[in-house]
Amino acid sequence: MMLPTHALVGLAIAVPVSFAFPEFASVFLLSGLFGGIFPDFDLYVGHRKTLHFPVYYSVLSLVLIPVAVFAQTAWIIGVTIALVAAAVHSIMDIFGGGLELRPWEARSERAVYDHFRDHWIAPRRWVRYDGAPEDLLLSLSVAGPLLFVVDGQFLWIVVGALVVSVSYVILRRPLATIAETLVEGVLKRTLPDSLLAYLPARYLR
Repeated sequence: MMLPTHALVGLAIAVPVSFAFPEFASVFLLSGLFGGIFPDFDLYVGHRKTLHFPVYYSVLSLVLIPVAVFAQTAWIIGVTIALVAAAVHSIMDIFGGGLELRPWEARSERAVYDHFRDHWIAPRRWVRYDGAPEDLLLSLSVAGPLLFVVDGQFLWIVVGALVVSVSYVILRRPLATIAETLVEGVLKRTLPDSLLAYLPARYLR
């Protein structure tokens, strides 16, 4: 799924806890937002492998949830929310498309890396690819309730995520062609091999 979808889901995960502890609502919402987007920090360095841990994030979350419930310490709750959001992100990507420049072609069998079993999990393609219409539908379904329960800067984050989502869905397919043209027509001709090695393999056909 696209990053705005994960960001919105992370916020949604934090909402019930922020209602229970309104004095720490901003902290918990930020934790959910951060956890929701954190795995995609590996976008250009081993994407869906370096920071995607569907098993380990989930196990750590299950360990920390009872600790957070009994301790009710703000920082423990915040860390737990972030871990849950990161786990959900990593698992959600399994139900999306494969790791390829044009995932709508459905050629890749790599969705998310399972470090516990040391292999790639195949994509389920319930959401065919990041930026697919059904991805936007998921974003809208999560953002709708959020528009009525968050305020201040978080309301603007939700609105901004929706704007980015709609724009990305419109541009998703052309962006693949633009990226390929940029790599083939410019970067391969100007960058040394030592730097080209850092480009994700999906950009090098």
